Amino acid sequence: MFEDERDDKIYNLIITNGFDKTNEYGQFTEKLYSKVDFLWKESISGSYANAGESFYKNVDRIILLAGLYKDNKELFEDLLKASEEYEIPIVLVRPYGLEEVPEILEEKAATIVGWNANCILDAIKDAPETM
Repeated sequence: MFEDERDDKIYNLIITNGFDKTNEYGQFTEKLYSKVDFLWKESISGSYANAGESFYKNVDRIILLAGLYKDNKELFEDLLKASEEYEIPIVLVRPYGLEEVPEILEEKAATIVGWNANCILDAIKDAPETM
């Protein structure tokens, strides 16, 4: 990466986690950690439905791992509502090894991405700020 292209922004992310029988969360965070020139931190709440404006005001992106949707629908619904209410772009990551994503998630996503680390970073950085 050229020095003048360096992005020193620290991205504040919410990454879906929960019941994860295929370890998509672990695989996804490994992709982020593998890119040493990408700065990020994760915001976690015990209840995304009750987190409120003070929690969400500094969140840059909500990352929805579509492969976790089936077993964590309530979590996803809370994050979809928060995304809309606080105007936080959603980066939707396809289920690992599959192309199809749930339609309800696709409709709300600012961008959809697969599992290539460079594509993930581009999707996070380039997701539209407003929905």
